[in-house]
Amino acid sequence: MRGASPRLSSRPRANGEAFPVSRRTETGDRRERRPVVTTPQPRLRADAQRNRERIIAAAREALVEHGAEFSFDKIARRVGVGNATLYRHFADRRELIHHVTLSVMDRIADRAETARAEEPDAFRALRRFVHAAADERVGALCPLLDSDVDHGHPDLVEARDRLDRNIRELMAAARAAGQLRSDIDVGDLMVALTQLTRPLPGKGCLDFDRFVHRHLQLFLDGLMTPARSELPGSAATLDELRHNRR
Repeated sequence: MRGASPRLSSRPRANGEAFPVSRRTETGDRRERRPVVTTPQPRLRADAQRNRERIIAAAREALVEHGAEFSFDKIARRVGVGNATLYRHFADRRELIHHVTLSVMDRIADRAETARAEEPDAFRALRRFVHAAADERVGALCPLLDSDVDHGHPDLVEARDRLDRNIRELMAAARAAGQLRSDIDVGDLMVALTQLTRPLPGKGCLDFDRFVHRHLQLFLDGLMTPARSELPGSAATLDELRHNRR
């Protein structure tokens, strides 16, 4: 746990460091390694730090609304800064997406910590977390963030481990209280959360958001004990999901 330290997503690195990123080439499955270079930044003033956080938040919304091909110009206009300010913080699209990924994971981990701290009932804490994570639009963002992200980047590993740990603690508490069925793991929860909150393709279901929390509630009811049926297969962890994706 990082305690009072700044969020990973808004903390600029002291030195520019290059980390490899896998990208699919036009020829098919062969992948080339290209670096994500974090922009060297001095310690930011309060107003510059606020601008950086606003840029990340605007990029997150742009990813939800427009997909990975969002425009730097539109983000700058949405935040109310010039393009030069945006490029001072983030050298290119991939670096910005990298920090949006950190922001998403950090915010969801925070939601898990808050739910566990404030809810006396273990399953109610898990339920609160799931609905809060849905409000972060994780289903819309996950497919967009996956392609241009270096999952081995040290900051991403740290954020992912924190998220995994916080969700695991929520589930363990509910299971220890005799409220959560024993045949699921964190991967099961996150796959369902992602799938149930992912917008449908096209524009034929404009009111999709109003169904999200209803469907999540149905899913959560199915997690409670006693289990009504035996699940096929085995419980999935986050590590297994990552290995299968590769």
